[in-house]
Amino acid sequence: MTYECFLSFSFKPFNNGMEDTMTVSARREFFSTLALLGGIAAVGAPAPAAAQTPSKRFVKREASERSGYSQAVVTQGERTVWLAGHTGAVDPSGKSLAGDFDAQVREVFAFMERTLVQSGATLSDLVTMTVFLTDPRNHPRMTAIRREILGRDFPASASISISHLASPNALIEIQGVAVVS
Repeated sequence: MTYECFLSFSFKPFNNGMEDTMTVSARREFFSTLALLGGIAAVGAPAPAAAQTPSKRFVKREASERSGYSQAVVTQGERTVWLAGHTGAVDPSGKSLAGDFDAQVREVFAFMERTLVQSGATLSDLVTMTVFLTDPRNHPRMTAIRREILGRDFPASASISISHLASPNALIEIQGVAVVS
């Protein structure tokens, strides 16, 4: 849809070294035309998109399926929750889990679940996670526990080996993104 508009304005002629000024009637005509153009633009503007039906699709491959993650998770029309890094060096009662990798992995996921519930989400809403491990030899064990905890549909994931975490007793840290329907 195309609209054409031709504007004409009356200006007071340059007078006695003073600046050019618009007459009152020219100002009225200018602002009336401006309002008209704004109305025409609003009529021709596209309508807001209709609400999208929330959806989530998991892109899987055999190798990633064995390791308990998806190559990608495609989402549409939902709310996003960004999780900070979660560690599990201590349990909720304050007991140290130093040196117990399995317990730390389980505690990290439990801690993430508590955070997600406070955000109106669950672990099943995770679409991606980044796992930081202080020992890459722990990756297969983390994968087995993650598969056990998350079940069938896994988030996209990356695993990064680092020398240490902020907490000296932490062996694993996970940050993630959840998308809530």
